[in-house]
Amino acid sequence: MLTLSQRLSQQQKLSPQQIQYQKLLQLNTIALEQRIKTELEMNPILEEVMEEEAELSLDTDEKDNSDEISEEEEISDSSKDEFELEDFMNDSEYEYDSDKLNKSNDDEVYQPLARAKESLSEHLREQLRMLNLDEDMYLLGEEIIGNLDSDGYLKSDLLEIIKELEVFEHTTISPESAEALLKKIQRFDPIGIASRTLQECLLVQLRNIAFDPYYSYLAEELLEKYFNDFTQKRYDVIKQKMSLTDDGLKATIELIQSLNPKPGEGNIESVEMNQITPDFLIEKVDNNFVITLNDRSVPSVTLSKTYLEMIDQNKRSKKSSSRDKNTYKFLREKFESAKWFIACIQQRRETLMKIMQAIVEKQYEFFDKGPKLLRPMIYKDIADEIRMDISTISRVVNGKYVESPMGIHELKYFFSEGLSTDSGEEVSNKHIKERLKEIIDSETKDSPYSDDRLAEMLNDEGVHIARRTVAKYREQLRIPIARLRREL
Repeated sequence: MLTLSQRLSQQQKLSPQQIQYQKLLQLNTIALEQRIKTELEMNPILEEVMEEEAELSLDTDEKDNSDEISEEEEISDSSKDEFELEDFMNDSEYEYDSDKLNKSNDDEVYQPLARAKESLSEHLREQLRMLNLDEDMYLLGEEIIGNLDSDGYLKSDLLEIIKELEVFEHTTISPESAEALLKKIQRFDPIGIASRTLQECLLVQLRNIAFDPYYSYLAEELLEKYFNDFTQKRYDVIKQKMSLTDDGLKATIELIQSLNPKPGEGNIESVEMNQITPDFLIEKVDNNFVITLNDRSVPSVTLSKTYLEMIDQNKRSKKSSSRDKNTYKFLREKFESAKWFIACIQQRRETLMKIMQAIVEKQYEFFDKGPKLLRPMIYKDIADEIRMDISTISRVVNGKYVESPMGIHELKYFFSEGLSTDSGEEVSNKHIKERLKEIIDSETKDSPYSDDRLAEMLNDEGVHIARRTVAKYREQLRIPIARLRREL
């Protein structure tokens, strides 16, 4: 049986302008630069302010160029309202000039993106070309190099790579030939690259780097026959099985530990590992911290006067054809889009600066004296301080970095839960992790501390912490359990 009923409910809907604003908030400086360039290509009403025009604007324009969009209020869609083009023809209100808005007077304060160094794959291809391979084998070599993970290990099965090349490149390569080429690549610089397992990686290095012959032989035997015992640090078992003395076992283990378990890491800098370009720069002037938004590389954009005049002419034309009306409609839509895009960029900047200022105020002692004075702080603390939503804080904090006298940190670094001490003071869990690492670094290596003992030591220092919390922090620091930390 069908029935009719009424229900009153509240729903929150975001306008397209609000959605655009929130998306821009998530972008870091480099991504914003690319987003503006994309918008310049898509919208003819937008045009980039050339450097000469920006400098002229700095000298002559004294107007206040703020167009504030309230964070807590809906950004209204004015595309349906009438507008006067004269209001925008000469109005710097609808111009986003990153030079003019930058807080710092120091033209050299920004940090450009570091020049890209040779990537690991390029370094390996250079060596591959020196082998004088035929076309099929060279394609296989390139495919092997292209399938390395960030640690330098071959992440795909070699036989699967051969089959894919047969299907897509019509190659004819035997498994034996492929294995022989892989062995050659594994001897490239860095030695051990393209290995399939840690065991293979360490053995390749042992067999191709000059070490003491006796201990090299023992290390190779240990890795071939007792690898599982080695990874579990069952040294007593290895010593008994190999009939080694304490000194012999220690020298053999030290040789293996001197090898590189991650040949792809840190040898040749990859393009992705370029120096981070910070979104904020902080410098101390007297007893104050000056915050600068590092957006000098971001294009300055404004509304195109040429297209604005075209819109004005279409609007004033009394005898306009259907074609002219369509042109006017198209240009008007692009005008509204451009106007809101510029306004959203300006509001993004104001929001970022407001949040960074609040973080600096809350964490003043950190920026002044160092990480040990990092205070517990959550997103809600900043949201309450500047009267914004927690979701806005999250969007701004994620993936953005600040460079200060204390180094470069992701904004998320400054947010952490706290633990209480005997004095009633709240201590950041990041400080507890640093103290935990200090204790573990100073422990006796042949008798490392258990998680229970670590918890007792921290409690003796006045920090109330449970064993399971110590275990969680230790795992987050990627520190193994006591048995695996034990050394001879």
